Amino acid sequence: MERKQYDVAIKLIANQRPCHGGHKVGEEWLWGDKTPAGLCWAAYNSIFPFAIVLKYGGSFPWQQDPDVITASCPDHEVVNVFELRRVARKPSRPRAAARAQE
Repeated sequence: MERKQYDVAIKLIANQRPCHGGHKVGEEWLWGDKTPAGLCWAAYNSIFPFAIVLKYGGSFPWQQDPDVITASCPDHEVVNVFELRRVARKPSRPRAAARAQE
């Protein structure tokens, strides 16, 4: 049985000071299967456990919306707050079909 997978939209929604990595409030990334380009490794490391739960259909019982959670960057001087939102994965053609057309 194939499990339903999702992508995860990541958005920087708040911080206390300017980010040392240069991120600005309002920036967005989409996480599918690879680390989102341009997202700081430390932030990615801290949000990954939450993102993987959303990606595979899980939820957090303390959240009102099962498709959304917020998580913070580990930089205590900045405290970037990210919103992670589960989004439906767009259908793609099977890998074998894609390779055959190359």
